[in-house]
Amino acid sequence: MKCLKVLAFLLVLIGAINWGLWGFFQFDLVAWLFHGNTTWMSRFVYSIVGLSGVWCLSLIPRCKHVCCGSSCGCCEKCGKKM
Repeated sequence: MKCLKVLAFLLVLIGAINWGLWGFFQFDLVAWLFHGNTTWMSRFVYSIVGLSGVWCLSLIPRCKHVCCGSSCGCCEKCGKKM
């Protein structure tokens, strides 16, 4: 499950970088890598990044303390009770 969280986080970072490039330079990295934004591979990447973003939304409420940045068990590191 931890591996899935890391993968989802990395995919969300890819999406954020792609949106940043689009916002600042009007450059779509995914479309450039896969020769267009309507190719099946580009659409696959966009879909997986989108699903990762939705899944990462479910991770937000798991940790009530923002003391160490990790979820589930981080409060044992900083000593705070949940």
